[in-house]
Amino acid sequence: MKIIVLGAGAWGTALAISAAHNPQRHEVTLWGRSVQQMQYMQQQHENAAYLPGIALPDGLKLNSQALPELVSQLQRYDLVVLGSPMSGLRGLLTHLQNCSAPVAWLCKGFEAAVQESSYGLLGHEVQGQVASHLRTGVLSGPSFAQEVALGKPTALVAASADGVVRDALVQAFHGPTLRVYANDDVVGVEVGGAVKNVLAIATGLCDGLQLGLNARAALITRGLSEIMRLGLALGARAETFMGLSGLGDLVLTATGDLSRNRRVGLALAQGKTLQQAVNELGHVAEGVYCARTVVQRAKSLGIDMPISQCVVELLDGRLQPAQAVAALMGRGPAAEVHGTAF
Repeated sequence: MKIIVLGAGAWGTALAISAAHNPQRHEVTLWGRSVQQMQYMQQQHENAAYLPGIALPDGLKLNSQALPELVSQLQRYDLVVLGSPMSGLRGLLTHLQNCSAPVAWLCKGFEAAVQESSYGLLGHEVQGQVASHLRTGVLSGPSFAQEVALGKPTALVAASADGVVRDALVQAFHGPTLRVYANDDVVGVEVGGAVKNVLAIATGLCDGLQLGLNARAALITRGLSEIMRLGLALGARAETFMGLSGLGDLVLTATGDLSRNRRVGLALAQGKTLQQAVNELGHVAEGVYCARTVVQRAKSLGIDMPISQCVVELLDGRLQPAQAVAALMGRGPAAEVHGTAF
């Protein structure tokens, strides 16, 4: 199988490494926009910027040619994987409008809203606007790029309404250390992957303030309710949120020390500014960029998401960490069965 991954960040590189190690002996190409970065990777046999110390497989091909030139050659591939952040998805899909191969993206989030009165879109909604005829899907689930690159056991979800795309993703990545489950609920998988990043910031804040394990459990549980409320309003299936791309991804991102979004919350709890927290990461933390969009989308549907709302106010500087906690704990009593309690 011929696979190309567009985007040489941590996650794109990790999946390219995994596919290149697959026993089915795939032919894998990793494309990066920066000629300098790709040349350095070729010389050093590692992606020092994102996955330092992890060797690139000998069979992995590296490519840095101009994107318009590359796009004209994509008919040679059986699967095109987009490893850009959410902010880059629209641009890549626009370039791929004439691609005949299955296309799948890895980013998790909502595209930023164009203006305050509007709301941002999920990946499949962006694709519907700019390249509606493409055969597309999303690969998501509880996973840190570093562990995937190291070949540690991981389970992911290949979501698409198109069976050909699901099969291509399973064939490309399913192997001895990476298990891939097929799912046709694209909305549910994308909502779970997007909102958990926002909730991980809240959980990092909770842990940074040393509020205890009881508070963490409550926050994660009520956070899952927020994900479900939004997802169901957008047409997702409830059972999706009990799986890998819902509960699984939320628990990992909210509690794992490798989580960038969790680390933002920890930094804020230490009294650092948002800019300081982001600068220390050095990489994209999607929850920072899509928190406001999540809340905007929820409001447009009449969905209450108090934890996500507090994260937005915290990121905007309208609430201090202790005030955010007080705001949540000060909410009135409600019946859990309706999913409206804190």
